[in-house]
Amino acid sequence: MARDIPADELDDLLTALRDAEASLGVGDIETRLRHAVPRRTLQSRLQTLVRRGVLAKEGSGRATRYRLASVIDRKTDAGSDSMPISADGKIVLDQVSRPLAARKPVGYGRDFLDAYEPGKTRYLPPDLSMELQALGRVRPADQEAGTYAKQILQRLLVDLAWNSSRLEGNTYSLIDTRRLIAFGEVAEGKDARDAQMILNHKEAIEFLVRNAGEIGLDRYTILNLHALLADNLLPDPSAPGRLRQIAVGIEGSSFHPLEVPGLIEECFDTILAKATRVADPLEQAFFVLAHLPYLQPFEDVNKRVARLAANVPMIRANLAPLSFDGVPQDLYTKAMLAIYERQDLSLLRDIFAFAYRRSVQSYAAIRQSLGEPDPFRMRYRGELGKVVAGIVCAALPRREAVSEIRDHANRHIPANDREVFRQIVEDELLALHAGNFARYRIKPSDFEAWQSRWNDSTSVVSPFRNGSRIGSKS
Repeated sequence: MARDIPADELDDLLTALRDAEASLGVGDIETRLRHAVPRRTLQSRLQTLVRRGVLAKEGSGRATRYRLASVIDRKTDAGSDSMPISADGKIVLDQVSRPLAARKPVGYGRDFLDAYEPGKTRYLPPDLSMELQALGRVRPADQEAGTYAKQILQRLLVDLAWNSSRLEGNTYSLIDTRRLIAFGEVAEGKDARDAQMILNHKEAIEFLVRNAGEIGLDRYTILNLHALLADNLLPDPSAPGRLRQIAVGIEGSSFHPLEVPGLIEECFDTILAKATRVADPLEQAFFVLAHLPYLQPFEDVNKRVARLAANVPMIRANLAPLSFDGVPQDLYTKAMLAIYERQDLSLLRDIFAFAYRRSVQSYAAIRQSLGEPDPFRMRYRGELGKVVAGIVCAALPRREAVSEIRDHANRHIPANDREVFRQIVEDELLALHAGNFARYRIKPSDFEAWQSRWNDSTSVVSPFRNGSRIGSKS
């Protein structure tokens, strides 16, 4: 994050620390750098990054070691839990937290969009963008577009679907979301709209990852994202995937979006044209995250479209995705109000940086955990094998498998371990393929019969049985 550190050297330094499994001393860092840097220069840069919160320092003197700062290290008194807020963010947060009657009514400001010049205007400071890219970059960097997203697809489906839905007030828990996506199990006592919202996210995320080489910040991608995310949720069945033809309002805001369809379409096309000309994937992501909701090009579901559209540059560049994990719903809402009513990006910028660092750490932890023995799995190895083999040999489809796992856990696993046991068995079933089923002593014929029924049960019927559609402005 230091402006006085050349971009390539900053990338080199952060990559060396990111790839390390533990904190490093200055000498260890030197050996990992691709380009030699004088010892005193390196020490000075490390201290600069510590002061700015990018690195954490451990020990002193010759025992001093450095590592990338974690979310906890970045905790401040401002914000909710570990969500830090800048001085500018605090100011605008106070302004949009005033009673609605005290906030001046405003309309769409076309000059906000017109003032942005790709290649010249920067919403993200270059040093911040370089830091985030260095943290989120996956090696090797020359892989086909979408390679990394495909590797972590099952985790991404749950993380992004749950967090994006949670920011809209969805009441599904993380575990509820996981079972809905993986097994089609609708949570009892929940509104059908919540299940529909999550399933729509699943379809939209799969669309992005499956078509990583063809997607972009273009009409094809954005209109289809909206069609998938809004499916079965809008009063007008022709509205998904279509630009807005009617006036809309923003609940709890003094902002009045554009009403003229021709101007909406013109601004929509301008947003996409400008976004396409931005070379920096992090800047691209932040630009669409701000401008798509500000325009409100669709009757509803605008913020959801923006959050998934922000992942398009990440997927194409094989950067760690942006899952919005840990973002407080109230702060996100206030950040959008700051854009609607004041065209102020400060709070959204704070959220974006926090969310991306947290996402990077989450997916880095997944990579580092691969191959490490799991004591829980070792303790219940016999029971795990028994229930997996039983489900496969009985050729149980997904919904019946969920019930069987629950029943087995209730009969044979101590109460404190049942939930973890269920999750691990579900993971094992989802990971089974033709090259690894033999470890459960499953016959090829049994595996083929089970897989056929299992794959036939992947599509989940919409929770709306009567075809009703519900909308909520977002």
